[in-house]
Amino acid sequence: MCAERLLGDVALAILAKAPIPGRAKTRLIPALGPEWAARLHERLLRHTLEVACAALTPERITLWTALNHAHPLFLELAERHGIALRPQPEGDLGARMNHALAQANGPAMVIGSDCAVLTPALLGTCTEALEDHDAVCLPAEDGGYALLGVRHCDPRLFDAIPWGTSGVMGETRERIAALGWRLACPATVWDVDRPADLARLSVAYPTLGAAP
Repeated sequence: MCAERLLGDVALAILAKAPIPGRAKTRLIPALGPEWAARLHERLLRHTLEVACAALTPERITLWTALNHAHPLFLELAERHGIALRPQPEGDLGARMNHALAQANGPAMVIGSDCAVLTPALLGTCTEALEDHDAVCLPAEDGGYALLGVRHCDPRLFDAIPWGTSGVMGETRERIAALGWRLACPATVWDVDRPADLARLSVAYPTLGAAP
């Protein structure tokens, strides 16, 4: 079950695909094959939920599902942790993140399941940053970001962003500056997106990154 401790009133949205071979972690398929890429996605999602539930109470966490909203993994995680499940809407990544943040009706953060280095302490730091900043980000080494949190959602943060490129974080910084918002970036992190990330994952997290 999730931790009894609540870090403020900040909600957390986790966006995740069902671990369907050939549909999950597609950029890792050349290195792992479709079956093992999907299994790695499942491991990372389980890890992400454990981290989230060590920092936030279940009523603050929503798992936003894609591909198969009734997948057994989603149902298992919801029952185990007591979190809510909601289907991701149609649209690009920006539209789906904007929707998830807007549904919180207050301060909220959104993450995926690719960042193995996310910890309960780092989630706590990001939550605390929203007490005196309008937005918080965890920039990723590849030019994207692993977490975005806002006090108030604004769709301009997500419109026409070059998703999946090294320009995501830079463009997002410009949008935040244009809104006149104060931004906190407590740490730079790395995520597991490409075959080159697998060796690093295996060293840092042997259980997660165990080879097939």
